Amino acid sequence: MSALFEPFTLKDITLRNRIAVPPMCQYSANDGLINDWHQAHLTSLARGGAGLVIVEATAVAPEGRITPGCAGIWNDQLAQAFVPAVKAIKAAGSVPGIQIAHAGRKASANRPWEGDDHIANENPHGWQTIAPSAVAFGAHLGKEPEAMTPDDIARVRGDFVAAARRAREVGFEWLELHFAHGYLAQSFFSEHSNKREDSYGGSFENRSRFLMETFAAVREVWPEHLPLTVRFGVLEFDGRDEQTLSESIELTRRMKAGGLDLMSVSIGFSIPDSKIPWAPGFMGPIAERVRREAGIPVASAWGFGEPTIAEEAVKNGQLDLIMVGKAHLANPHWAYHAARTLKVDQPSWTLPAPYAHWLERY
Repeated sequence: MSALFEPFTLKDITLRNRIAVPPMCQYSANDGLINDWHQAHLTSLARGGAGLVIVEATAVAPEGRITPGCAGIWNDQLAQAFVPAVKAIKAAGSVPGIQIAHAGRKASANRPWEGDDHIANENPHGWQTIAPSAVAFGAHLGKEPEAMTPDDIARVRGDFVAAARRAREVGFEWLELHFAHGYLAQSFFSEHSNKREDSYGGSFENRSRFLMETFAAVREVWPEHLPLTVRFGVLEFDGRDEQTLSESIELTRRMKAGGLDLMSVSIGFSIPDSKIPWAPGFMGPIAERVRREAGIPVASAWGFGEPTIAEEAVKNGQLDLIMVGKAHLANPHWAYHAARTLKVDQPSWTLPAPYAHWLERY
């Protein structure tokens, strides 16, 4: 058995392999409501054999959407729309997960194929963005956000809690908090975007406060027997990586002490001109350091779409889970492809029985 196809157990949940489909925004919802496209998309990914399928970044509040087409879970109607997808993912043998998020200053943007820039203030489809400080991201996302008041901070924390409750009630078994990619939580942690002079800005302790408080509040309502995870940008590739990574590892340790079950290691994306050294599996060594120094299971994405690279990352102890995104869009049966590449005996077992029957018999 290859390392990639070993089961993985976290709390009361066992994944059939180490392959996970990460959140991938579809920008196709209507006022936060997912539709038939999402059902077809998620069902096809689960049917392909991955152990875990995580639903795209789902906004905890209307102003937390990246674009007007992003999914939401800020009321019960929106939450109930996920029930068919949850059932389909389970029926295909995968574990259903969801990522809940608030886009912060990167919200109110056009969909990628419509410009990927901020919607003009005079456009009725846009809205006022919020952030720790009134600092725009820059480049194509230049709209200045409003600095959040203490009441705003408390409200958004409550939005995350309410979203977690709804996710639990509709049957999701894996919860990921989106604390990465320059969105709201990441922008509190990053000195590039957080210029506050109160208890939420300045020192490492203060910049961590929103993340720690939000995580702790969600931990209180999310079932103890189900995995609670975070996707977090542990460095920015901005020339200060050792300092940022050291702080990120310390924050990970603190979250673990508070009940974090797994860290999905990613990039900050807090500035538009970071120098990211894109290469196959380049986040593996960084994730391994988080795993080792924080003593916590880790996952990562970015360049693991080649099965041999994914296999080595698990085998060598860099990652516990491999997030395979774009390769799954190109081939929803990527797990079967990986099993054949890695010469796993009878690779058709990675598929649902009706598919395996045809592949094995004829």
